[in-house]
Amino acid sequence: MRRLASTLALAFCLGTAQAEIVNVDSAELARLQAEGIPIVDIRTAGEWAESGIVPGAHLLTFFDERGQAEPEAFLARLKAIAGPDKPVAVICRSGNRTRIVSRFLSEQAGYATVYNAKGGMRDWQASRQSVVDATTAASTCAQASHC
Repeated sequence: MRRLASTLALAFCLGTAQAEIVNVDSAELARLQAEGIPIVDIRTAGEWAESGIVPGAHLLTFFDERGQAEPEAFLARLKAIAGPDKPVAVICRSGNRTRIVSRFLSEQAGYATVYNAKGGMRDWQASRQSVVDATTAASTCAQASHC
C-alpha cells in the first residue's frame, strides 16, 4: 500500500511537471493575445521591418541571420516578458523556428504552456489579421546578448 501511494504521488508530480505545446492558428493566436497572453516574435530585425509585426508583440530574436542562437540570453530576456509559470505564444515567419523554440522552452527551460503560431506571420497575414510597423512593438531585442 505504501509503495502504491509513493508511485501515485510520483506519477502525479511527473504529470503536472510536463509541459504543453499547443499549435494555434492566427484566429486562436489573436484570441490568446486578447486574453493577455504575450506574443513573442522571434524573427530577425530585417524580417520585422519587411513584413511588419502582430500589434503588441514583443520582438526577441532567437536565431540571428546566420542561424546562430543565444539561448541563455534569450531566456533571460523572455523571463522579463513571461516567466516559465506563465503561458507565452511564439511566432516566426512560417512556424518552423517557433516549433524548435517551443520545444526548447517546454523541454529545457521549464515553460508550462507554450503556444506555437503554426503558420507564423504568413498565416497571420493570409487571414487578414492586422499588422503594424515594428517600431510600435511592446519591447524589442534584435540580439539578446546586447539588449
